[in-house]
Amino acid sequence: MNKPPDFSDLTPYAGPPDEAKIQARLRTVAEQGVFRHALPEHIGGFGDDFAALVKTHRRLGAACRDPGLMLAINAHLWGSVFPILLYGSEAQKETFLPPLLNGQWLGGHAITEPSCGSDVQAMTTHAQHNDGGYILNGEKRYISNVPLADWLVIYAKLDGKISAFLVSREDHGCHFSNEGALDACRGSATGSVILKDCRLEAGRLLGKVGAGTQMIQKALEYERAFVFAGIAGIMDWQLAEVVRYSRERRAGGVHLGRHQAISHRIADMKLRLDTIDLWLGECARLCAAGQRLTMASAQTKLYAAEAFLQSSLDAVQIMGAAGLESGSLMAELVQDALAGRLFSGSSEVQKNLIAALLGTGDAYKLNPQSY
Repeated sequence: MNKPPDFSDLTPYAGPPDEAKIQARLRTVAEQGVFRHALPEHIGGFGDDFAALVKTHRRLGAACRDPGLMLAINAHLWGSVFPILLYGSEAQKETFLPPLLNGQWLGGHAITEPSCGSDVQAMTTHAQHNDGGYILNGEKRYISNVPLADWLVIYAKLDGKISAFLVSREDHGCHFSNEGALDACRGSATGSVILKDCRLEAGRLLGKVGAGTQMIQKALEYERAFVFAGIAGIMDWQLAEVVRYSRERRAGGVHLGRHQAISHRIADMKLRLDTIDLWLGECARLCAAGQRLTMASAQTKLYAAEAFLQSSLDAVQIMGAAGLESGSLMAELVQDALAGRLFSGSSEVQKNLIAALLGTGDAYKLNPQSY
């Protein structure tokens, strides 16, 4: 990149969820090259590293103050772009990566089902062999980008093993909808996928049969490691606004920040933000060194999600009624932060994973290397 991207037009998302508006915002970030970081030049990437990705996402978050947009970007990258890069055939890479990187196509992945969340082995969506191809049946729910997505990596059991398939919204027997849309993170579009005898040719299998569990793990590791890079930028703006308010608002004859109960909350907000930045830097370092992210990404997601929620609550508490005014971004960020504890695996799931990696806890298995 010759110069830093210009995100000045991406103001905070306003109004009810609007798919056309959300799509336009995603096209804008694609034009600014946001989808091209940490990817090799020969496929259209910038040939830079994950530290550059974190830096750009953080700048974007500070400009747009839109957790939904950051969630949509991460679903696109870790749900479709990186799985195709890491597991796709050369033909799949040539077909899918250019339009996914330039924003012509929007992608994501579909794991969660109405009765199956973090326990992926409980998924009931299944595939069958048919005339050299496959037939898929099942339902996915609460999937980021579905109403707008051109393609999804959809996980289903084939011969009893979780496998991945490239599915288009145009495929016969496949229906992408906004059913199950969420109120939080309004700058993203969430929905459902219904598969009824969806027929796919053989070339739509991504990776090998049974590789789906490993692919899900890898995708979620990246997502957990970096989904809060943009949100850290939002928290930077949030902190600056609270500091400004504490200087301007007067209580008891002095500015609000002179009260220790207020200044200590602000100090905690700063500490949380800087700690998130340290975790993001560690994840970027591990990626650069080619080392596993499993533990660090779970720790990053757990800490960042809880920190975002607490700082959002602190911001509203400090601003008082002004933080709860109709249309207040501070109040909306509390709801978005609640969602942050759930997406990419809940805080409880991260704690279970961390305990398992330490060799204990309910999630520990006899073969911890499977993590």
